[in-house]
Amino acid sequence: MRPKSALFEAAKMTYAPNSAESRSQGRYPGRVSTSDLSSSTQDYLKAIWGLQEWSDSPVTASVIGGRLGLKLSSVSDAVRKLTAQGLLEHAPYGSVELTATGRAHAVAMVRRHRLIETFLVRTLSYSWDEVHDEAERLEHAVSDLMVDRIDEFLGHPTRDPHGDPIPSPDGTTHRPDAVPLAVAPPGTSVRVARISDSDPELLQYFAAEGVVMDAELEIIPGDPFSGATVVRVAGRSNSITLGAAAASAVWVSPQRARST
Repeated sequence: MRPKSALFEAAKMTYAPNSAESRSQGRYPGRVSTSDLSSSTQDYLKAIWGLQEWSDSPVTASVIGGRLGLKLSSVSDAVRKLTAQGLLEHAPYGSVELTATGRAHAVAMVRRHRLIETFLVRTLSYSWDEVHDEAERLEHAVSDLMVDRIDEFLGHPTRDPHGDPIPSPDGTTHRPDAVPLAVAPPGTSVRVARISDSDPELLQYFAAEGVVMDAELEIIPGDPFSGATVVRVAGRSNSITLGAAAASAVWVSPQRARST
């Protein structure tokens, strides 16, 4: 039988980005300003980056439409225009990729969004399930100077309230060394490293159950073939049974051994 640590390492290999670019931790060209881009262009570039950040699945026009809530015809037109502008690469019926320029703009927008989320939670006492939509509105209005001032005011945070990495001004990102909870081996202790912010109601549920950033979880063996993940939050006596969607929304890292 393979030791649990080896199983966790195998899971990390499965969910690690495959491209050399991802393995280099996302270092991009020098800093760019997104001010000359339309709000729609900013949204497209950020959405494509977000779809590629935690998944190696191909990004297609239909996937982008699902992310942004737009019709396929509208997305296809936008992809053609952004490709002509040198921001995307797209072969007919193929996947959509960011060019180096498009990538730099996308990362700059991601930085804006995640710094604003962090500011709203830390300074204005927003809850983590409220900040995403608010940041979506504000990110198009703030200047680069304000983003820098927010960054300085917060002490240069490296992750947002949900654990997503905040890119540095030069576009460097540091993805957490983590895997989805759904694939972490039973019988291990893990630490919550990231939680998807795509479902506000799920975030509310996690908060109520103590499944929050940096929480320690014990993964308990569950019924075979059930597809459920059973965990116990450190300091709590009750266990929580999570379905596949909920368990896939939580990313975890191995719990470090405490020094004696």
